[in-house]
Amino acid sequence: MLALISSAQAAIVSEQTWWFVARVGGIAALVLTALSVGWGLFLSSKIWDGRPTAAWLNALHRWFSALTVVFTGVHVAGLALDDYVHFGVTDILIPGASDWKPIPVALGVVSLHLLLVVWGSSLAMKRIPRRWWKRIHLSSYAMFWLGLVHGVTAGTDAGHPAAIAVWASTTLGVTYLTLYRALTARPRRPSTIRSAPSHS
Repeated sequence: MLALISSAQAAIVSEQTWWFVARVGGIAALVLTALSVGWGLFLSSKIWDGRPTAAWLNALHRWFSALTVVFTGVHVAGLALDDYVHFGVTDILIPGASDWKPIPVALGVVSLHLLLVVWGSSLAMKRIPRRWWKRIHLSSYAMFWLGLVHGVTAGTDAGHPAAIAVWASTTLGVTYLTLYRALTARPRRPSTIRSAPSHS
C-alpha cells in the first residue's frame, strides 16, 4: 500500500516538474530584474559616492541583466515543456493568444519583449546613438512592473508567504530607488539661445 502511495506521489511530482521549473524560473527572473534595475539606479544616482567604483557597479548590473535573460529563458522553457496548461509558441510570443489567464499572461509576454529589446540594445550600445540607447533602456522600468503584475496575477503561488515577500521586497526596493533618483536628479541647465547679431 505504501509503495502504491509513494509511486503515485512520484508520478504527480514528475508530471509537475516543468511547472515547478517555470514557477521558480519566473520568480528568480523577477528578483534579478529588480536587482538589475536597482543597480542601474545606483549607477545613475551615485548613492555610493564613488565607493564601490562605477565600473564595478556597471559590471554587476550587466551580470544581473544576463542572469535575468537566463532565468526568463528557464521560465519560458518550463512553460513550453509543461503539460498542465499547454503553452504553445504563439501563447508565449503573442500577447493575448493564451486562453489561460489571457491578460496576466499577455503582460508577461510584453515584459518578455521589452527584456529582449533592452538586452539587445545593451549588446549594440556602441553601435547606436547614446540618446536612443537611453530611451530604450528606460523601458526596463515598464518591463519590471509588467513582470511584477504578471507574477502576482498569473502565478499559482501568488498567495504563498514566500511569494508575497518577493513581491513586497522587489516593489519597495525599486520604488525607493526610483524616488531617490527622481528627487536627487540634477535639473538640466536651460540652453542659452544667442541672438543673431543685427546688421545695420
